[in-house]
Parts: sequence; C-alpha cells; structure tokens
Amino acid sequence: MLSGEEESDTQNKMGLGIAVGAGVGVALGVAMDDLALWIAIGMAMGIALGAAWSRT
Repeated sequence: MLSGEEESDTQNKMGLGIAVGAGVGVALGVAMDDLALWIAIGMAMGIALGAAWSRT
C-alpha cells in the first residue's frame, strides 16, 4: 500500500497528465476543426503521461 503522501503525489501526477493531455487535445481539436475527436485523443495521451510520471 502507498502511504498518504505517496498516494497524493501519484494523484497529483495523474491529474497533471490529464490536464496536459486535455490542453493538447483542445489545441489540436480547434486547429483541425474536430474538437470532440481530439479531446478524447488528448485525454488518452494525458492518462498515459500521468501513468508514466506516476511510476517515477
């Protein structure tokens, strides 16, 4: 089990990854005129980034 501080740090990194992914997805969606598709792709990328950042 993770201690309280480690768990909080993991959640912070996952949240940051999701926020970054959503931002990238919105930017690409506006640029390519398909917001719904790119928000979903950005969220998937953000979850992957957050998971990678949480492992370190």
